[in-house]
Amino acid sequence: MTSILHINASVNGENSNSRQIASKLIERIVAATPAANVVERDLNDKSIPALTGEIVGAFYTPAENRTGAQKDVIAVSDKLVAELKASDVVVIGAPMYNFSVPSTLKAWVDLIARVGVTFNYTENGPKGLLEGKKAYLVVATGGVPVNSAADFATPYLKQVLGFVGIADIEVIDASGFAVNAEEAMTRAIANVAAAPLPKAA
Repeated sequence: MTSILHINASVNGENSNSRQIASKLIERIVAATPAANVVERDLNDKSIPALTGEIVGAFYTPAENRTGAQKDVIAVSDKLVAELKASDVVVIGAPMYNFSVPSTLKAWVDLIARVGVTFNYTENGPKGLLEGKKAYLVVATGGVPVNSAADFATPYLKQVLGFVGIADIEVIDASGFAVNAEEAMTRAIANVAAAPLPKAA
């Protein structure tokens, strides 16, 4: 069974362009893989914390030595990592806010990028531990072209995913909603239709 993790980072709920386009993409994947399971992760859930010194300290404490308080403080991180590890396909709805990713998506990155868990340091440099997954980045913008010099969101997310071992990445260009929303949605849906489907797990 293919497991799809849908990460929604928009603050606009059901009205979010990135969320709507990501959902269209997931519908297409599920149609081709009827047994697929979809896990929804809304990053606007207030239980997802920003990184703190206490969290970092718990990360770097060996699991067998962690106190009850340390286990509690990284419980959300453990859950997010487990979701990511269990997935075969990751679909990230990433609206561009002020040229980069939403703070909630950055918080998610900080909680899943964990040495010894999702990546290791080796003599040859960092090595990601989450190989064999496919990721889709649905990057929605108001006016900044995706992959332009002003787009700091797309290369950042590709770097993060590659760092943890996810190298098979497709970018769905959903730019230009502030210029002409109807045309932008039409282009984005066409990009969804043209995107390569993941191999069945």
